[in-house]
Amino acid sequence: MADGRLRDKVAIVTGGGSGIGRAIALRFAEAGARVAVLDVATDAAKSAVEAIAAAGGTAASFSCDVTRAAEVEAAFAAAGERLGPPDILVTSAGVAHVGTVESTSEADFDRVQAVNVKGVFLCLKAAVSAMRGRGGAILNIASVASTMGLADRFAYSTSKGAVLTMTYSVARDCLGLGIRCNCVAPARIHTPFVDGFLAKNYPGREAEMFEKLSATQPIGRMGTPEEVAALAEFLCSDEAAFITGSCFPIDGGFLTLKG
Repeated sequence: MADGRLRDKVAIVTGGGSGIGRAIALRFAEAGARVAVLDVATDAAKSAVEAIAAAGGTAASFSCDVTRAAEVEAAFAAAGERLGPPDILVTSAGVAHVGTVESTSEADFDRVQAVNVKGVFLCLKAAVSAMRGRGGAILNIASVASTMGLADRFAYSTSKGAVLTMTYSVARDCLGLGIRCNCVAPARIHTPFVDGFLAKNYPGREAEMFEKLSATQPIGRMGTPEEVAALAEFLCSDEAAFITGSCFPIDGGFLTLKG
């Protein structure tokens, strides 16, 4: 695998076993990084590592429930021993939820916040500690839901709003440490979650509903995980050394052209 803009970097990607996280892990490895794939789904993490190895890259998988501090600390320590201290963190682990404030149960709300907010917090804490004295780049996966009201996404929007403001806070606090922190805000991205959601809620109408959801992006389609990964690669590279405390929509015009 040819060296690229992330040559000799060590990257930790949470939720790297599937969807956007997997695409980022593969892209970073292709760009020359040694990649630690952290995921609660161990088989998916191993599959991502196998794909990276088959393409000539270097990666290792680590089982990690990001809602548990002890598991996060252990995974970061193991990744450091195996691949070296992290230069990059991407917090892609997350869960979705459909529901209004009335229809969202306490248990569902707690689950979404535990993964999407506490999980990001614990990984940010571990990464900043590991990068102190060395510098590094952190990229959080936020959402268009971070800054606008989406129907039936109460718990999810709440969590992604927190991801956005955590990004700003860490960027501010780490200005003197050489640690940059940014986030991306995707709109609808075609991941396995989308296919599962359609199969569960619209059996027999998957193709019809896929086209309907795709059309909600002004550009006329959903994004791909690989497109998010391309943006992530740039933001985590030295070419983006002047960028911190920023949120980058990748949304087919959803935030600015819809209506």
